[in-house]
Amino acid sequence: MGARILTAVERLARFGMNSSGMASRWVEVDGMRVHVYDGAGTGDLPTVVMIHGLGSAGISFARVIARLRPHVKRVIVPELPGHGMSTHPGDRPVTPELVLDTISAALDRVVSEPVIVVGNSLGGAVAIDYAKRHPDQVRALILVSPAGARLRDEEWQKLVQAFEVTGTLEARRFLARIYDRPPWILALVAHELPDVLRRRAVREILETSTQEHSVAPDDLADLRMPVLLLWGRSERLLPPEALAYFREHLPKTAVIEEPHGFAHSPQLEHPRRVADRVLAFARGAMQHAPPRHR
Repeated sequence: MGARILTAVERLARFGMNSSGMASRWVEVDGMRVHVYDGAGTGDLPTVVMIHGLGSAGISFARVIARLRPHVKRVIVPELPGHGMSTHPGDRPVTPELVLDTISAALDRVVSEPVIVVGNSLGGAVAIDYAKRHPDQVRALILVSPAGARLRDEEWQKLVQAFEVTGTLEARRFLARIYDRPPWILALVAHELPDVLRRRAVREILETSTQEHSVAPDDLADLRMPVLLLWGRSERLLPPEALAYFREHLPKTAVIEEPHGFAHSPQLEHPRRVADRVLAFARGAMQHAPPRHR
């Protein structure tokens, strides 16, 4: 029965997302069905797009979404290929290039207005890529412990090896790097984490990722929209030199903050704080936005 706990939790979370008004829709992209949560808001701030990380899913943002919707026009949450309810491409591996192209194409189908893009972990690297491809479509870019920094080879190898989780003890250590203070319930599902990290899409991304897929310095420097980088004081998955890379190459106008209590995925522990910061930054970006020509 224990092996089904995580699956039951995921199903319950998906049901909660849908019952709260976040509709499920699928977008066909190159033979794949990309699952997208799409929900109307009741506020005046721009639509927010949220992109999750490796091995995660759209439900990781559920409690943040609930706090955003009263203030924004719409919330859109695409799920990466082979993650959540998005399908795997079949006979093709899920590579970094496929992830970037697929999410960009899916958003092209569902987004028709300038949006605020939020990305966590691998989703941060995807968000940067989308902003690079569609600079006029992104009103503001919010990066939460983003992947994509160019690292020394030894640090890169350590990062990849961190996902080699084969037993319960290693799983608990991994979760301690994701959370600032892992909740007690994680002890009940830690034994399932190795299976999550062995899912086909996760393994293929890890096996095909190299330092060549890091975000180029010029791509960071060329970002012209307002940028907020949140890098928690309790970040334990990505190395400090990753933060240093973003500090060096993001535009000087980028806002970089290191909140106390934030670990690698603060939306899981501090959804209210994450939502409040997203909304505050969005309001500031709108106040200082240059006029757009019609």
